[in-house]
Amino acid sequence: MLFWFISGDILTGVCYVGLWNVETLRSFVLAPLFVYLVLGTIFLLAGFVSLFRIRTVMKHDGTKTDKLEKLMIRIGVFSVMYTVPALVVLACLFYEQAYMDYWMLTWNMEMCSRPGHHTPYSIPCPVGERAKDLGRKPDFEVFMIKYLMALVVGITSSFWIWSGKTFNSWKEFFYRLRGRRSEAYV
Repeated sequence: MLFWFISGDILTGVCYVGLWNVETLRSFVLAPLFVYLVLGTIFLLAGFVSLFRIRTVMKHDGTKTDKLEKLMIRIGVFSVMYTVPALVVLACLFYEQAYMDYWMLTWNMEMCSRPGHHTPYSIPCPVGERAKDLGRKPDFEVFMIKYLMALVVGITSSFWIWSGKTFNSWKEFFYRLRGRRSEAYV
């Protein structure tokens, strides 16, 4: 049952998969993000190889390649603006899954050191070898960078979508809804 693995983020309040269960984070978040990023990069490189071949053939035939080169630059800039933040988010998630057990142990030990010597929810206090890992706490900055980079991916996607052609298409759509024709077709 998947609903046992969905919980609210302490910092943002957003429900997310794998916040408290490292195995769920690995299988439902990290693995798919990593696979999609690798596959996307492979397809992107294959696309660039194809575009360079088309450009070479067009130049050999004497055809203008200005628009194709402009498209290639736009795709390249967009792919960098998308891939770098996605890699940063992936690195932050790897950081979380690598240190989650230590953070929870530190929290548990801090709860045990309070008067009453018991943790909330009747969690036993760690002793012996596990207690020596005390002191690791999450870096707040890493979480803020993760949230920022997740938003940057969406913002860069909007740069691709909201172009002059997109605005003209929406303008024509609304003109058609109102039963008017745009000046382009009159």
